[in-house]
Amino acid sequence: MTETQSTRTEPIAYDVVVLGAGPVGENVADRTRAAGLTTAVVESELVGGECSYWACMPSKALLRPVIARADARRTPGLSRSVQGPLDVAAVLAHRDSYTSHWKDDGQVRWLEGIGADLHRGHGRLTGPRTVTVTGPDGGRRVLTARHAVALCTGSRAQLPDLPGLAEVRPWTSREATSSRSVPGRLVVVGGGVVAAEMATAWQALGSRVTVLVRGSGLLSRMEPFAGELVAEALTEAGADIRTGTSVKSVTRENGTVLVVTDGGDRIEADEILFATGRAPRTDDIGLETVGLRPGVWLGVDESLRVSGYDWLYAVGDINYRALLTHQGKYQARIAGAAIVARAAGEPVDAEDWGAHTATADHAAVPQVVFTDPEVAAVGLSLAEAEQEGHRVRAVDVDLSTVAGAGLYAEGYKGRARMVVDLDDEILRGVTFVGPGVGELLHSATVAVAAEVPVGRLWHAVPSYPTISEVWLRLLEAYRDA
Repeated sequence: MTETQSTRTEPIAYDVVVLGAGPVGENVADRTRAAGLTTAVVESELVGGECSYWACMPSKALLRPVIARADARRTPGLSRSVQGPLDVAAVLAHRDSYTSHWKDDGQVRWLEGIGADLHRGHGRLTGPRTVTVTGPDGGRRVLTARHAVALCTGSRAQLPDLPGLAEVRPWTSREATSSRSVPGRLVVVGGGVVAAEMATAWQALGSRVTVLVRGSGLLSRMEPFAGELVAEALTEAGADIRTGTSVKSVTRENGTVLVVTDGGDRIEADEILFATGRAPRTDDIGLETVGLRPGVWLGVDESLRVSGYDWLYAVGDINYRALLTHQGKYQARIAGAAIVARAAGEPVDAEDWGAHTATADHAAVPQVVFTDPEVAAVGLSLAEAEQEGHRVRAVDVDLSTVAGAGLYAEGYKGRARMVVDLDDEILRGVTFVGPGVGELLHSATVAVAAEVPVGRLWHAVPSYPTISEVWLRLLEAYRDA
């Protein structure tokens, strides 16, 4: 049931208290409630969290029309019909619909439906197994947890330490996904996923985009060709991408942003987006009251329990294992199952790939970057596999050689790579870059997570003519090398 906030002197006892009602907190609550444990969920903003209102959902709603138009322009018989600009008002309305207009009524009903109690307000640990919630009206109530407190507070955008930056009113990922209008000129600082996706979206919606990348290219944590192909496409679309470039200063006068780079370049813009990393939301949740340092990422064991604590869990972004919504939800399922087992006095399955072990965080993390072209990757890159000491070989295929790719889009450009462990004859990682490749990723995730032998993959026959036939081309390239 949903609780109204008021001062209540006596503590309210639960089996589990979850701090944060984003997808991660919701999934922890779902697992514990399904097992019959009484569960409280505390949220200071909107139930549904960052993903629902400022990240996954609005960003993909902005990008979907962009990608659909790009695909149509590469399709004979359609290309001439889609040469005009996007209907910006319709795109933004589509985005607003997917965020439920930044109202969380539906998510609240879902929490009520599973039987969790929602406490709105700012929650802080105030001792072992204890959370104090300060509500919007200033009233306080104390919640205690018989078995577990799960910290699921996520992360926030990290801004650089530049003098006067606050006065500039820069965009973070939140403003970039929720803006009500298209800036005429947009500077994007950063080269990661947020930077690449938002540059793609706003360039297509009519902004003149300049991307400033401190490193040598986009998407530096992925295979090098991924960032190269995305940068090439962005440049062809009209974006100006400058690598090896840092921001020295930024000011705003009369509505215009002036950026000065370390190389002395001066760039004027209407808005500037800093997509320069994330910081944990652990600075004001009372960690110091239980002997932990506030404002840092929290170390956890494989069941997501905070190191050294038998009752405290840190699930999702705040443990820095994998800053992805789907991976946080996976962790939530693991943590929820572990909490339930320990509450019942049952043994915890601590084996790799066990019911209470988040092994995939290390071996099989999937990610899709919704740019044009898309990037889809799981597991280790070639460089990461070599750094971990595996004896591996990279097998590359030009996706334009696959019949299904040519049918999908005229002039299809893309690339695929699988990283093969030569000792175990399994895949350590797979990367696809090209239109529509996001839908290929789960097959790769299964292959990597299940450690399917390369010899067995020969018997997983891809349908013809689909882009998934790239699997056959990859296996042939491995055999013939």
